[in-house]
Amino acid sequence: MLALQGAFSTHLERLAALGVDARLVKQPEHLDGVDALILPGGESTTMSMLLDTSGLRDPLSDLLGDGMPVFGTCAGMILCASNVLDGRPDQHGFDLIDITVRRNGYGRQLDSFETDLDIVGLDTPFHAVFIRAPRVERVGVAVEVLAEHDGIPVLVRDGTCTVAAFHPELTHDTRLHELFVAQLTGN
Repeated sequence: MLALQGAFSTHLERLAALGVDARLVKQPEHLDGVDALILPGGESTTMSMLLDTSGLRDPLSDLLGDGMPVFGTCAGMILCASNVLDGRPDQHGFDLIDITVRRNGYGRQLDSFETDLDIVGLDTPFHAVFIRAPRVERVGVAVEVLAEHDGIPVLVRDGTCTVAAFHPELTHDTRLHELFVAQLTGN
């Protein structure tokens, strides 16, 4: 669990509910033995700067580039995207999934909303919380769309990288975390 800033503690609670032993990653030495990572929601510009000051950017970029499974939510989606609109020039991500996202694409804090989503692989809708969410404006041909809201992709996957425009950790529904864990175990 990347724990530089954002909603990492709530993700840890969801993983603990599933019996997953997760650790906080704040410095490069915390990556030893890590086989998957969640990039939580938060503030993507701040996270980008903290990746540099913590010394995590290069070792994490190497691991993710080698195919380490990653689940990015909200700001985590921005960090994984190949192209970010409305970002700062000094904001850099990992270029892991061929999507273009617009920071705060659904508006500011006051424009936050909740909705039920039909998600590929789930039998019943998932209640999703969107807070200053990124908006997907383009999806590459290899990217699988797992859920949409009003015709806009909000949950997408390409290989070992899954990203959500919303905060699945802010509900008690652990099914998206379960899907991520199942991907790791092959179940």
